Amino acid sequence: MTAGEASDAVLRELSEEGILTLTLNLPDLHNPVSDKAILAALVAEMEAADADIDVRVVILTGAGKSFSSGGNIHSMKPGGDINRGTAPLTRRGYKDGIQQLPLLFEALEVPVIAAVNGAAIGAGCDLTLMCDIRIASEHARFSESFVNLGIVPGDGGAWLLPRIVGFARATEMAFTGEMLNAQAALECGLVSRVVPADQLLETAMEIARKIAAKPPHAIRMTKRLLREACQTSLKNILETSAAFQAIAHTTADHEEAVAAFLEKRNPVFTGK
Repeated sequence: MTAGEASDAVLRELSEEGILTLTLNLPDLHNPVSDKAILAALVAEMEAADADIDVRVVILTGAGKSFSSGGNIHSMKPGGDINRGTAPLTRRGYKDGIQQLPLLFEALEVPVIAAVNGAAIGAGCDLTLMCDIRIASEHARFSESFVNLGIVPGDGGAWLLPRIVGFARATEMAFTGEMLNAQAALECGLVSRVVPADQLLETAMEIARKIAAKPPHAIRMTKRLLREACQTSLKNILETSAAFQAIAHTTADHEEAVAAFLEKRNPVFTGK
């Protein structure tokens, strides 16, 4: 599947400001991100958005009452899409399936905002962690629920969750599988805002517009630096920062920003 192809599983809407809204759209199944149709469409859309500098921000949300239930339990039965009956085949199922997402999201340069409209369970919770910014509806709920099904986080949650909420909170969530409401998610830093349900997409769009109004190359390089800084030394990140800064100084958007500041006007960035 390529981006822009008709897909009932993931809906797309691109605004004039370059804000791409992707909606997981299997509400009757609570938007299982491990579903083949959702997975293929989401990967295609994200790869295309990252390749297109005119896409300034991606907003990811879910249709219906849930953000994402994570895995479809029926696919976990022996012989299903996830549990393929033997350990080697199941391993390949994870690597060729859900594990595409954490690797893809980690490599993305385009900013991604999760607008969490409802339950984000298991891999659905971890999908929110892959995003850069998480905004929660008052109806949002989060659970690192793998242990409840006698399995472990198979999609990178063990790597993602401690980096967001800290080791102690991550282990409590992963060991108990308990549900966090939106306020508890805010208190532990899992999300940065909680808003009324009818203001969720409006709030996400407000943040996205602020980002979209900035120089896109500078935004993408800043994101790359923030991501790399979580894994490397200060010395290495300073070297990368210097290299990215050298690139930024050559852009037309940098010249426009300086000129607009001196001329006391609003800048107009073109992504050049």
